[in-house]
Amino acid sequence: MGTWQPERVIEIVAGTAAGGGLDRTARALAKAITAQRLLEVPVKVVNMPGDGARRPWSYLARYAGDPHFVCISSTNLTTDYLTGVTAFDHGAYTPLAILYTEYIAFVARTDSRLDSAAELLDRLRTDPAAVTVALSTSLGNPNHIALARVVRHAGADVQAPKIRVFDSALDAVGDVATGNADVAAITAASAVKELAGGTMRALAVSAPQRLDGLYARAPTWREQSVDCVIGAWRGVSGARGLAPEHVEFWEKTLSAATSTEDWKADLAHHYWSPRYSDGAPLRHFLQRERAEMTAVLGELGLLSAGA
Repeated sequence: MGTWQPERVIEIVAGTAAGGGLDRTARALAKAITAQRLLEVPVKVVNMPGDGARRPWSYLARYAGDPHFVCISSTNLTTDYLTGVTAFDHGAYTPLAILYTEYIAFVARTDSRLDSAAELLDRLRTDPAAVTVALSTSLGNPNHIALARVVRHAGADVQAPKIRVFDSALDAVGDVATGNADVAAITAASAVKELAGGTMRALAVSAPQRLDGLYARAPTWREQSVDCVIGAWRGVSGARGLAPEHVEFWEKTLSAATSTEDWKADLAHHYWSPRYSDGAPLRHFLQRERAEMTAVLGELGLLSAGA
């Protein structure tokens, strides 16, 4: 695996509680690494929920140059910076890889009057202020952008719906389950339990084509003529100041882990779309994403004055 090898336990830090989106990524990655014995040291998942999944970044900042600590990363690090929530983005750390993309599902209770994507669009068109939507982690993230595109297609002000933001997608789903919100816009895996139990229905997904399994009957927004194809990617970042041999070690380890049958099984189980990238392509993508998100968030009126 290269010239450097870990000397003690590896920590994979997730910004959500057990069962949350970032936790699922961390545990799937730890399982793939451990099952194939890619490392000779233990791998531990550390959960740090709260503050919109931002706590791990303060934790990682304590370990500059130490490759034994990594965090599950996402688009949120870019959008939080651009909206002024944080004073740092991916450049404050060492991006190591993107692992996959997870598309956004719009879900409602099965007893809701919102029984289809068309009905949601009609409600947003006629009375958007009466629609309450639950989102996870922060405004400006891919979930929020997906919602904004749907609202805009309906001809409404993107600020019109009532939005409730939670630290975890599981909490956003729970907000719909208790009747506080009409619909949740969350990563697809986050509502699997409720869909399987029949307490919720999927209205639509933001994927380029329909998802399988429990989402097979849910149309894409594209099928509804809505320009809404967007996903939330998940990746891995290390602390700032990692040496080239540390980066080489992690790139080889992550590439090997995402090639295993264990990882591929989790991709299918969680409705994740494979999308591995590291090195120069990863750095170029992050630069491009920042430019694209600057434009999108500017149009939504969410761009920080200092961004």
